[in-house]
Amino acid sequence: MNFHILTLFPEMVNNGLNTSIIGRAMEQGHISIESVNIRDFSTNKHKKTDDYPYGGGAGMLMQAQPVFDAYQSVAKDIPREHKKRVIYVTPQGYPFTQKMAENLAQNDDLIFLCGHYEGIDERVLEEIVTDYVSIGDYVLTGGELAAMVMVDAIARLVPGVLHNEISAETESFHGELLEYPQYSRPEVWHEKSVPDVLLSGNQKKIDAWRLEQSIIRTKERRPDLYKKYSILQECKTVLMKQKLLHIDMIELINRGRAVYIAKEKGKILLQDKITGIYQYTDLDLEKNLKCIQNTENKEYILENSFVLESILFLKKYLPIKKSERPCIILHQPCFIEALQLEFGYIESLKCYQAVYTQKNSLSIAGLYRTDGKETKEGVKIQQLTLEHLAFVLENYHYMSDVAYLRACIVSGNMYGAFLQGKPVGFIGIHDDGSIGILEVLEQYRRRKIGKALETYMINLVLQLGWIPYGQVIEGNESSIKMQADLGLYLSKTPIVWMW
Repeated sequence: MNFHILTLFPEMVNNGLNTSIIGRAMEQGHISIESVNIRDFSTNKHKKTDDYPYGGGAGMLMQAQPVFDAYQSVAKDIPREHKKRVIYVTPQGYPFTQKMAENLAQNDDLIFLCGHYEGIDERVLEEIVTDYVSIGDYVLTGGELAAMVMVDAIARLVPGVLHNEISAETESFHGELLEYPQYSRPEVWHEKSVPDVLLSGNQKKIDAWRLEQSIIRTKERRPDLYKKYSILQECKTVLMKQKLLHIDMIELINRGRAVYIAKEKGKILLQDKITGIYQYTDLDLEKNLKCIQNTENKEYILENSFVLESILFLKKYLPIKKSERPCIILHQPCFIEALQLEFGYIESLKCYQAVYTQKNSLSIAGLYRTDGKETKEGVKIQQLTLEHLAFVLENYHYMSDVAYLRACIVSGNMYGAFLQGKPVGFIGIHDDGSIGILEVLEQYRRRKIGKALETYMINLVLQLGWIPYGQVIEGNESSIKMQADLGLYLSKTPIVWMW
């Protein structure tokens, strides 16, 4: 990931970010941080970048042209396919939160604009800025400290920066809970002992204790977060009644990615804080209801009042503007026509949830080796890098989205099967958390390579403490058979992706 900071004081940024974990991540190539001196783009012989504001007032204002030229010097070198944002750090912006950090971490390039004096000419802000962000309701002498805070919070979410895949998932604010108390040596300090459970070696009891402590701490210190946590747990309890159908919503909560939108009777609407995707279910609609569309007058006829209630519910809580309405996953197919007619959704895709319900890892006998070496047949599974992007794009039949597949590889969520050093298949974790992107070259099929890849990913997900699940497109009989062979259970009815 690349950070670009437009500033009048580059040495301040460099000195603050070239140390500790962030500095090490830069050395290892996980992130890059470029500080651009706005003064270098001033046409004034004294390198002056400010002037008096029109209309009078105290202080000086940063001029538009040097800022714009500094931005252009960065933007011209960013590849067109890269996802980028331009962030102006200002007390007038939206509050910076962990959720925002997670969203921004999904980009390839972030450009931070640091203001000084009384601010920056509004015209250049209108020209280049995509996000106005504040780190708090107070005023600093400049935007550098705020930019550094945000860079630190975002960078630690980039794969490889923390050297621990689980670290970013188990810290403060994960799943609306504050982090549990932690202890190190010595076992006794100032007559205070480390809790016995942490010395027991029983990881199950340790995890249970940590969760309990996180709940207690959140309830005491952040009742606002505890309220959100409690609501999500109530939703999870309801969803567990139909675990296979709702595994994606359940895991959204388990993995700390769920944003609670609304819950009324059996209706639950959540949003993924990472992808922005909505997930909706109506548990009262289990009567095989059908939605009928009259093709002559395009009027939508509802067989049952429950369907109408769901439509009114979604109208109440989904964004009104189409430009703000991202993908939604329906857990009852009878709403397809409703979303097409009432909300303007066009495309739909039906998938069955495939869930691995056991807690024990799958057997890997004859499939792959845990030490990373080749099997007797020459098969080896390893993490993919960007040098394999072309191979993935050429051979994945269900998607050709370069930016998406590139992001999956960069995030460390894609693995390949190699036969005597040659890539012959791959698998990954989608940005929604499901296992997928599975493909094996046709000439290498029926050699258990697909089974090896999925077994590898299921065991990896189990190590992270998650429930492994995937989604099989309706009609993909070969995949459905493989899920059954691996011991996964499929939902009786499909879910529907709507765009």
